[in-house]
Amino acid sequence: MEAIEEKEMMGGLCFLLNDPAFYEEALERTGCREMDFTGRPMKGWVFVDDSGMKTLEDLNYWIGLSIDYNKRAKSSKKKK
Repeated sequence: MEAIEEKEMMGGLCFLLNDPAFYEEALERTGCREMDFTGRPMKGWVFVDDSGMKTLEDLNYWIGLSIDYNKRAKSSKKKK
């Protein structure tokens, strides 16, 4: 299993494992919305509030989705 990075970002706690997958499907789940703190949505990022993680099954869904997508994710280009 790959390491999951836990970071305080954008006024909350984020768990990073490359980019998320199944973006549109994820947005249909309870408590999930497009990540947008600056007026410019962050493509591929979602925000899940407490209502989206009420049960262990909910939390396991989000973790599983991230881990599954990590196998398909492309590396971002390094800035010089």
